[in-house]
Amino acid sequence: MNFSEYKSAYDREGFVVIRGFLDAPQLNVLKENLDRYIRDVVPGLTSADAFFEDRARPESLRQMHRLEQDPFFAAYQQHPLWRQAAETLLGEPARVPTGVEWFNKPPGFRHVTPPHQDNFYFCLAPPQVLTMWLALDTVDEENGCLRYVPGSQQWGIRPHQRTATLGFSQGLTNFGQEELHLEVAVEAEPGDVLIHHGNTIHRAEANRSSTRHRRSFAMVFQGESCRRDESAFERYRAASETQQRELNTQAVSSCNSEEHS
Repeated sequence: MNFSEYKSAYDREGFVVIRGFLDAPQLNVLKENLDRYIRDVVPGLTSADAFFEDRARPESLRQMHRLEQDPFFAAYQQHPLWRQAAETLLGEPARVPTGVEWFNKPPGFRHVTPPHQDNFYFCLAPPQVLTMWLALDTVDEENGCLRYVPGSQQWGIRPHQRTATLGFSQGLTNFGQEELHLEVAVEAEPGDVLIHHGNTIHRAEANRSSTRHRRSFAMVFQGESCRRDESAFERYRAASETQQRELNTQAVSSCNSEEHS
């Protein structure tokens, strides 16, 4: 693939879509290992690395973090296709990717993904960081496709505040009609990859489908030039851990209420 043809659009809009990034055999290998990981590894993980709406219902698995602890995914971090795309768009060499993650919005999942900027969480400067988000299912407006605000990577990091959405402990405080008017909904097919700048504002709606999941696999690539603001990152991590504990408590309370209703 010639990834350089996407560079100008990435620099201008803050995101690009590469259709057919993984072909069918490549996608099948990834899916098979995700299925293996869910089947064999996830039962032994804590909620910090595998979060369920209800752990008694395996189909309610919402998110998996730090997949690079598994040998397959540790090796997959070095996949040359992913690295080539990331380094072409960053315009510089990239470090070994961080944030090897899996996301799912199950059918009928009511929670929205709040508008946010990934680099508010990463705390990197200069903001030479991007997220590669691979669709594992058909993704459209019904089941919660990503929505981007084009050009927002040029606006700097905006103020965020705490949210009630697991995995997104902070969301924008000042997202309004101007951003809604500008935003673009990006639909995708399995194997398509959405790549966005760390400062690009994006969000997603709930999954209104009664039958379809919205699953994705993601890796975060940092350019070698960026450095982390450690004090800002520690504040974010503390907020995230507090949110995790509170949401886990709420989930347990909800289950106990249902058992005694």
